[in-house]
This record gives sequence, structure tokens and C-alpha cells, in this order.
Amino acid sequence: MKKLLKTFTLLFLANLFSTFCKAQDDLPDARRKTESFARFHIPQMRADLATFTLSGISESVGLTPLKKVTYTSMGNDSIVFDGDGIKAKVKIAPFDPAKHKLSFDEKYLVRIDRKPYYGNYLKTPKTRISGVTMIIDRDTVSIPPAAYDDLFNLNFTYLDKGVERTTDAVYISNDRQTVYLYLFCKDNTGSYEVTWIFQNRKYLRRVLDYGFM
Repeated sequence: MKKLLKTFTLLFLANLFSTFCKAQDDLPDARRKTESFARFHIPQMRADLATFTLSGISESVGLTPLKKVTYTSMGNDSIVFDGDGIKAKVKIAPFDPAKHKLSFDEKYLVRIDRKPYYGNYLKTPKTRISGVTMIIDRDTVSIPPAAYDDLFNLNFTYLDKGVERTTDAVYISNDRQTVYLYLFCKDNTGSYEVTWIFQNRKYLRRVLDYGFM
């Protein structure tokens, strides 16, 4: 019964989110898929990611869900997770265009500080991620700004038939050696999901997919 319920849930989520935004052919797109789930090939971590990411949903059937730490507080500018030896916080702040180098393709914004970016793509963002904190079993993990400084207009929640929901969470592998901080951002210009991966209390890398409706 539990497996059947999970299958129905996954099919519902797939139907809700897996339709991609299809930009017109004449619109520029400087973003790359090099950090996507499709190009992630570490077997056990890929299986872990498939249990909670939208991009991995087709590989999730039959997999055992990971231990999940849900948010303990959320505001307009931050979300906090605290449980099972994990403390994580993501903060957002206003985006000031004057403090960044903006690169345009004709009238479309395609790069910020010489990098492709995610969130409100082709337009100037209103907010940026200003910091990500991760504490694992009392050890503070150093996270490089490059892990989040190209992510903008982050929304912690989304509306589903008028109901405010979130899928943001921290996930812990069965052997507790790997921790995943997952955020899903839905916006009108195409959504993105990012998972920051921490292994043995060190930041490893991120997995990033975009273009979800």
C-alpha cells in the first residue's frame, strides 16, 4: 500500500511540475546543463537524489525515501531547518544591479557578473541568495559563494490550487555520511531546483536543474 501511495504521489508531482518552459527559438539562453541530474553519475548519490528531486522523479519508483528534516521557521528573507543533528539556513536579500556587471543579448539579460544565472531569467532579478549556512553534528561546513551566487528570485513556497506549499528540505543518507540541502524555486519565468551536497561534513558540489513550469 505504501509503495502504491508513493507511486500515485510521484505521478501527481510529475504531472504538476515536469512540464518544461519552452522559450521561443529567438530568445537567447546562456545557461548550461552541466550540473543537471541527467549528468550526475555517482550511483548511490544519484539514487538518493532521485527520491526527492523533480529532475530524478522518473528513477524514484521503488527507492526508499531518505530521512527528511523539514523547515522549522520561514520568513520573507530566510528559511531554517533544524533537526537530527542538522542546522541549515538560507538567506535572501535585495538585488542591487549597480553592484553587479550585467550582460545583455540585445534587450535580454543573460549573464550577471559574467555568469549565466537562474531565477527571473532574461530580466533583472529582484532578490539574491545572500548566504547559505550548514552545521552538521556541530561542525560548521564552509560553503563557497560560487555555490549560490548565480541563484536569484528564490521563492521558498509556491501556490498549489490556492494552497501555499513548500518542498524545501534537508535529506540525510542512510549511512549519515551525506547530507542534501534541497530548494525548489517556482516563478513565472521558469523554475529551478538546486541541491547542495555535503559529504563527510564537507561541501561536495551542487546539482541544478531549471525550466520547470
